[in-house]
Amino acid sequence: MSRTAAEGPRADRLRPPEPEGVRAVVAAALAEDLGPGDLTTGLTVDPAAAGTAEIVAKEPVVAAGLFAAEAAFRLRDPAAVVDRRVAEGAEAAAGTVLLRVRGRLAAILEAERTALNFLQRLCGIATLTRAYVAAVAGLPARILDTRKTTPGLRLLEKYAVRAGGGHNHRFGLFDGILVKDNHIAACGGSVAEAVARARAGAPHTLKVEVEAADLDQLRAALDAGADAVLLDNMEVGMLAEAVRVARARRPGVLLEASGGVTLETVRRIAETGVDCVSVGALTHSARARDLSLRVVSAGRSD
Repeated sequence: MSRTAAEGPRADRLRPPEPEGVRAVVAAALAEDLGPGDLTTGLTVDPAAAGTAEIVAKEPVVAAGLFAAEAAFRLRDPAAVVDRRVAEGAEAAAGTVLLRVRGRLAAILEAERTALNFLQRLCGIATLTRAYVAAVAGLPARILDTRKTTPGLRLLEKYAVRAGGGHNHRFGLFDGILVKDNHIAACGGSVAEAVARARAGAPHTLKVEVEAADLDQLRAALDAGADAVLLDNMEVGMLAEAVRVARARRPGVLLEASGGVTLETVRRIAETGVDCVSVGALTHSARARDLSLRVVSAGRSD
């Protein structure tokens, strides 16, 4: 039985990034915000005061990145007690408490904006991804992300795509082969030459994907033995013809549609029969979700 969009992705696809990597990214963000110290908190908050705060969703969200918010609080107060109130990838209604933290109030306030920045950004990506996944429900096409990520945040942003039910394309230039128009131009304009060079030096476990912007380029990629073809910026009619041509000539080739995909067009694109649709907007245009932190109790520590 297929899972519904509301059920979210399988738990085995939601393994969070390694804690060391998360801490490094969060620590850099804290250092950027704090500099030599939080002037306002230092002047107004008793350093001995302890308290509890909650992060609340002010609109519906798909939760993602609670571990990053937790890391922000723990980096400022290692003794902080953090209670994540929703699961990664779960849908939460407006008013839902996503996370509760108890510890030194000064530390909570120092980490507040950094924790919210990560959580709002990652929930935004997961929420938008869930909408794309829902838009192609019932069709075999998978929704993929791209490398169009915020510099320094790719580890977390690609995780958020998985939390939303999408799939990751290559992480970077080092773990996948995608021969694009500029690679072909650098090889004298020969698709066959570019594919031959890539295949000759590639690890046997890696497939060679080639970008094609029209049917002639598609045929050239198929003739060159590409394992996968990225059908770039094709209108739906041409895309459907490209799928027909590819399936007739090379039934097993993987077909990826890409370029200018929107929520309004993604289902028509998926209906052409492509195997996957890559959507740069998942990471480069996702709107940060509206969350807030509120202190719910305050007092001196024992």
